Amino acid sequence: MKEKVSFGQQSTKVKQLSDIIEQDIMMGKYKTDTSLPSINYLSKAYNVSRDTVFKAFSDLRERKLIDSTPGKGYYVTNRQEKIFLLLDEYSPFKNTLYNSFVRKLSTSYKVDLWFHQYNEHIFNTILREAIGRYNYYVVMNFDNEKFSPLFNKINPFRLLLLDFGKFEKENYSYICQNFDDEFYNALTQLTGRLKRYRKIVFQLPVDSKHPRASADSFRQYCDDNELVYEISGLEDITDVEKDVAYIVIRQTDVVNIIKRSRENGMKCGRDFGLVAYNDTPAYEVIDDGITSLSIDWEYMGKQAARFILTGEKIHEYLHTEVHLRKSV
Repeated sequence: MKEKVSFGQQSTKVKQLSDIIEQDIMMGKYKTDTSLPSINYLSKAYNVSRDTVFKAFSDLRERKLIDSTPGKGYYVTNRQEKIFLLLDEYSPFKNTLYNSFVRKLSTSYKVDLWFHQYNEHIFNTILREAIGRYNYYVVMNFDNEKFSPLFNKINPFRLLLLDFGKFEKENYSYICQNFDDEFYNALTQLTGRLKRYRKIVFQLPVDSKHPRASADSFRQYCDDNELVYEISGLEDITDVEKDVAYIVIRQTDVVNIIKRSRENGMKCGRDFGLVAYNDTPAYEVIDDGITSLSIDWEYMGKQAARFILTGEKIHEYLHTEVHLRKSV
């Protein structure tokens, strides 16, 4: 009986057949040290020439996935677990997450890293192409409040959702940030310092993908503590004001505010305050140090790897830590 496979025009039949066999190996159809079907069988099953099968085997052999011996034929030598890792965009803290994740896994795991840049079309295209080709899926969604229908096509025991997730997801494993209560609680730890300023400005550009729930928590925090505040939807803070504390999301905004303040002879931590979101090593050395609010990205990477290694379901919201430095 022939396999129901249609070879497309996007690559050679050799490459496509090689990919099919590799996928079967990764998904456990062919186990380590067990024989593969014969060249004759695969030639008939996929309606391709014997030469096509031979070249596909040669490709897999070069990549050390299979080998052959006289009398035994071709057999599987190494069945790596393939991990699909889809993040939103590159940043220093995402690099920390990635390195922590990969270091925790053994060499028997191969991680393919992708970025969707918060673009729903790119997200859907990448994920749709990946479904069925990997053993595990670790995904940062493109939106904090939208559950992608594509998740329903993945075995929930093989899918881990990261970072975003203010939607019903109890059937799936997740390690997420809390942009509501945890943001409020982190700001509470800074109340004594923030009360020194005449106004607190939270810069949240209108096109930012940062969850808008943080704006609601910020308003509530300021109202509860009788602080004068402003939520700025501007892309850029053009005028850094004296005795004002700024809370910013992006690393580029930290740099911009520092540059603008220096042009006016102002000193961060003395003339104005600055709090950044998501800690990076750079915040330890910029000026005399930039205070930040951040989850532990290294811990997130380790926990994600634990999900892969143990197969245990995980439901965890991470604590937002305050890295107190001299900027407030």
